[in-house]
Amino acid sequence: MSRRSTEISLKDAIEKMLKDYKLEDKLLETRLIGSWEQVAGKLIARHTRELYIQNRVLCIKTDIAALKQELTYMKTSLLDKLNKAAGSTVIDDIRFL
Repeated sequence: MSRRSTEISLKDAIEKMLKDYKLEDKLLETRLIGSWEQVAGKLIARHTRELYIQNRVLCIKTDIAALKQELTYMKTSLLDKLNKAAGSTVIDDIRFL
């Protein structure tokens, strides 16, 4: 069976819908936040209470002050790994709260 010229694949239709409704960025942000435990590790993920992205900055709340300091040292590495896990440059900075 041949495809008609008006038919498109499901993948193309979903990508077009995400683009038309401007949901691509939110999907990438969700993917990035979802990869936090994999990138940071289970121990660190257990002590982070809130993750959100605001103006291309990932904000992370921790419940241990020493962890906040340690994460600050790892900031550049975390930034690269998180963007790689998301598949695109989603965030430009990380702020620890």
